[in-house]
Amino acid sequence: QEQLVESGGGLVKPGGSLRLSCVPSGLAITYRAIEWHRQPPGETVELVARIAGDGKTEYADSVKGRFTISRDNAKNTVNLQMNNVKPDDTALYYCKGIKCDWGRCKDYWGQGTQVTVSS
Repeated sequence: QEQLVESGGGLVKPGGSLRLSCVPSGLAITYRAIEWHRQPPGETVELVARIAGDGKTEYADSVKGRFTISRDNAKNTVNLQMNNVKPDDTALYYCKGIKCDWGRCKDYWGQGTQVTVSS
C-alpha cells in the first residue's frame, strides 16, 4: 500500500510564501503523476498542480504564475512552492499519487496539511 505524507502547512500572511512537501513511500519518479489538490472550507476538492512522470507540469488557472510544483529526485519529494498567497488559497492541501500497472491505475492520497492565509 502506497502512502504519501504532506508537510509544510501553516499560517501565512497575504503576499507571503510557503512551501509544501509530499514524500511518497515509493520512488516519486515511478508514479504516473503526483498532484496537489486542495479543499477550501465548505467547498469541494480541486486540482491545484500536477507533475507527470516525465516532468511535465500543469496548473489550475487560479495559481498560475504564483505556485510551482517540482520533483526532487534526490530527496524523493514533490514540492509545491506557493508565492504571493491570497486568502482564497486557504484550504486543506492534499498530495495524490497515481500509480499504474498493466493499464490499471490507482490513486493514493495523503492525510492533508492545512494552509491558512490571513493577516
